[in-house]
Amino acid sequence: QVQLVESGGGLVQAGGSLRLSCAASGLTFSNYAMGWFRQAPGKEREFVTFISRSGLSTNYVGSVKGRFTISRDNAKNTVYLQMNSLKPEDTGVYYCAADRTLTTAASSYDYWGQGTQVTVSS
Repeated sequence: QVQLVESGGGLVQAGGSLRLSCAASGLTFSNYAMGWFRQAPGKEREFVTFISRSGLSTNYVGSVKGRFTISRDNAKNTVYLQMNSLKPEDTGVYYCAADRTLTTAASSYDYWGQGTQVTVSS
């Protein structure tokens, strides 16, 4: 049974930082690209970033470029999202997801975590 478990969310003031983690089990982690998505209240789920199986390729939505960094540790079956200079508009539930291909399309991802809440106060 595949499980993706996010952690690290919380309440932070604007300008602050958080580091999200997503621990994977039940799959060969190094065979999957990993993505982070977020969903704000009343809005659709939005692509944030992905990282390739090797970790050599990454992609970010424009609104987080230069502020967020995705990384992975295949030995620990974990993907991370370092979020700096947080803004109120970054507020939402953050989900990690696994897919065999590199894609920004949420519909393509095979497995999803339960999400972790990030709230940025102004």
